Amino acid sequence: MRKRKQKGFSLIELLIVVAIILIIAAIAIPNLLRARMSAHEASAVASLRTINGAQISYNSAYPAVGYAATLSALGGTSCAPPTTASACLIDTQLASGTKSGYIFTISGSTGSPNAAYQVRADPLVPNQTGIRYFCSFADGTIRSGSSPLTTCDSSATPLQ
Repeated sequence: MRKRKQKGFSLIELLIVVAIILIIAAIAIPNLLRARMSAHEASAVASLRTINGAQISYNSAYPAVGYAATLSALGGTSCAPPTTASACLIDTQLASGTKSGYIFTISGSTGSPNAAYQVRADPLVPNQTGIRYFCSFADGTIRSGSSPLTTCDSSATPLQ
């Protein structure tokens, strides 16, 4: 009698293929998560630069007010014409305070007109959306730290 030729893969061959796929996934997923965190951090730095530029424009446009005390004052949806409460200098998502895995807050507005401000960017979920904390103030230099920067001053490490 002739043996019938079987078609298909053996169980061992299938297990080897599955094992190879799992090894590749185990290597690729952590790299993907690190790349995503890095992208969130780069977006946070770019957003801080945008806020700093918007603060300079706001201070120039409204010298009697000085720097904006809130992100919503820098943002806005109805800009015909722009006002001190809705200057339309930043996008609405950033003006809401949350963008790309980071929470943005403005504080430290003092004086009349506001002569100073401090803006912070904290990860929404630490060690998942970002591992670094960022801040800036009226000098425009962006600083970073590995723990929350409650006070942004010249002692924080500037980005290069």
